[in-house]
Amino acid sequence: MITAYRLLDNKLKIDHLTLQDELPSDTVWLDLVEPTDQEREWLHTYCVEEVPDREDLNEIEASSRFYQDKDGTHIHSFFPHRSGKELRTISVSFNLRPHMLITLRDEDVGLFRLVRNYFKRNQIEIDSPMVVLNALFTAKVDYLADLLEEVYETLEETGHMALSEGTSDERDNILKNITLQEDINGKIRLSLLDSQRSLRYLVRNRRIRLSDIHQQEIMDMLRDIDSLLPHTAFLFDKINFLLDAVMGFINLEQNKIIKIFSVAATIFMPPTLIASSYGMNFELMPELHWTYGYPVAIGIMIASGLSTYLFFKRKGWL
Repeated sequence: MITAYRLLDNKLKIDHLTLQDELPSDTVWLDLVEPTDQEREWLHTYCVEEVPDREDLNEIEASSRFYQDKDGTHIHSFFPHRSGKELRTISVSFNLRPHMLITLRDEDVGLFRLVRNYFKRNQIEIDSPMVVLNALFTAKVDYLADLLEEVYETLEETGHMALSEGTSDERDNILKNITLQEDINGKIRLSLLDSQRSLRYLVRNRRIRLSDIHQQEIMDMLRDIDSLLPHTAFLFDKINFLLDAVMGFINLEQNKIIKIFSVAATIFMPPTLIASSYGMNFELMPELHWTYGYPVAIGIMIASGLSTYLFFKRKGWL
């Protein structure tokens, strides 16, 4: 899908383009979502260099994610996207030109819809492509901060559940929740570090002429990122503590079960010894012909087992 955001009489006009349409000259932001091969070819007519493909978007080395060519400045940045309870990172390609910003992504991202609504409601006034770029990154940093707050709240609730008594099914759910929060926190940290590198590249790039306002916005975002990164490190420590605590409780429960089996086996050991003694096939065993031999043997077995149980109870092993 190709969407052109045009600035017409200081008002934003949104056009959905087809392959037969030409790119309007007053386009400030050109957004391509899940582009087909034909739509990539259409975009290539307005580019000197090659259009990034899926493999290019997922490259992690700096030279592939931040570079300058004849088409302008290129930045590939990870954007978080909530999918159910899980958090996914989607790589977005930004091509910043003097009068237009081109974004390319293979999946839809909720933050782009949010920023688009801001533009529709005139909550953000567009006068240059840099405004769009700053708005998208500002929304991303704010969203990552909100996600960190959610992880804090979830781990707080999970911590209370982990430190209280519960069933094995509840322990399993706690473990699943902790591992989910660890995955979310890892992706938040990845997005923060990636945003930090992207914004620093914009500041260092001398070919991009940033106004004082745009530069101040970028510096504010960098300060916010610097303040959020220590929280991700703290959350990793807290997650590891909760994992160790839950695993410790599970080991204690398993030890209790093994202890019960061990004590039961020890209690039944004397009666088993007595029963096995009278199960031997010797001819000269006077008790076999004794009238009260069977009840006496049963009584001895019960007494031996009960005495073992009482001994363990007195020692506090039960």
